[in-house]
Amino acid sequence: MGAQAAGPLVVGVDSSTQSTKTLVVDAETGEVLARGQAPHTVGGPGKESDPRQWWQALGEALARCGPAARQASAISVAGQQHGLVTLDAAGEPVRPALLWNDVRPARESARLIAEGGGPQAWAERIGSVPGPAFTVAKWAWLRAHEPDAAAATAAVRLPHDYLVQRLTGQAVTDRGDASGTGWWAASTGAYDAGTLERVGLTPAMLPRVALPGEAAGSVRTDELPLPHGALVAAGTGDNMAAALGLGLRPGQPVLSLGTSGTVYAVTTRRPADPTGTVAGFADARGDWLPLACTLNCTLAVDRVAALLGRDREAVEPGGGAVLLPFLDGERTPNLPHASGLLHGLRHDTTPGQLLQAAYDGAVFTLLRALDQVSGPETAPGAPLLLIGGGARGSAWRETVRRLSGRPVVVPEAGELAALGAAAQAAGLLLGEDPAAVARRWGTARGAEYPARERDDAAWARLTATLADGAALLGG
Repeated sequence: MGAQAAGPLVVGVDSSTQSTKTLVVDAETGEVLARGQAPHTVGGPGKESDPRQWWQALGEALARCGPAARQASAISVAGQQHGLVTLDAAGEPVRPALLWNDVRPARESARLIAEGGGPQAWAERIGSVPGPAFTVAKWAWLRAHEPDAAAATAAVRLPHDYLVQRLTGQAVTDRGDASGTGWWAASTGAYDAGTLERVGLTPAMLPRVALPGEAAGSVRTDELPLPHGALVAAGTGDNMAAALGLGLRPGQPVLSLGTSGTVYAVTTRRPADPTGTVAGFADARGDWLPLACTLNCTLAVDRVAALLGRDREAVEPGGGAVLLPFLDGERTPNLPHASGLLHGLRHDTTPGQLLQAAYDGAVFTLLRALDQVSGPETAPGAPLLLIGGGARGSAWRETVRRLSGRPVVVPEAGELAALGAAAQAAGLLLGEDPAAVARRWGTARGAEYPARERDDAAWARLTATLADGAALLGG
């Protein structure tokens, strides 16, 4: 276990698209005493995953933590948002879960928006305009395309809800993850009866929404290497957990570079964006977490690097080429059927310049969304907290600095969703605000990079290409 713990131990879990990560953390100091990880498989005609493998991966990741996991007093689970988990009357999955990045429900999304009174009505009532990623669109798709599976469904869960239920035997979620379903209303803090009726769901099919700081229950399974009776927090979505892991205060903007890219900031004002660019999520504490997400980030740029036969860091400045790497369709902007677009290629364009253009295209879409995420609590030019796997790469970091014109801070702490889950577990155990716990742990400390002059010429090229290429993008 390494150094002796100063306080009780807690476990933070990050059940993401590709793997489950677990951290055993000293609740007082934030020291990570043990860690584990186990992979998931994603397949199917869209983006699907068997929920039972998440449970198996959780057990494997905890086992890799060694004896420390068996000494934990509390645990919290952060999970990938929006996923549709359908359970039968025995609590077994009816079919593989539809994951957040499955864009097949695009038609159902458009229909739901129209039937629900249009984008403005959705934004005011629910807090978000339900794009194809939202759970409500996935459930509508299942009813339309697999009616037998929908009819066999007795309960609907999000990925983190499924794991919490198997840990505790209780059907519990939290306001943060629930706010990404499309059937939890930010305006009332409860499930929306009209939306549920429209899509053929009842509140009895959904988990109870716990209040911030409330426990979901305690460990009631012997299948995992955890103490029986350990407290289980309500858990939350992965983005809400990362916000906790950073100990965010209102007005601190975050840019996350992972498989997907996200920008968000905590705010005390409930967001309602009728354009659909900003999702008006709740956070895990009682405030709000307006967030914009792109589907194409590090994996898309890595794919371009592979096509060019170059290392991902082998970028070169200059050139006028523009590359919008929308290889998986795109969520922001809302172009679910888009493909990549390359414009401005010339004889003297080098492979390194093309790779840099891919970085520029990915970062540009995130920074455009950041302008809408940032509210009155965010000071112009405020430092960007840069997180995710891409934050460790100099090409990503320098692209963000060049296109944003802002200073950048790269926190030393990694695995922020799991760390935020650990902070939630510690807050529950100690009776503290989990964001304050994370601030005490010093999780946002890191290398600071000063602002540099924004590349307005590149920004103008990207803006013009996106505007002129909408038809070619195939949205």
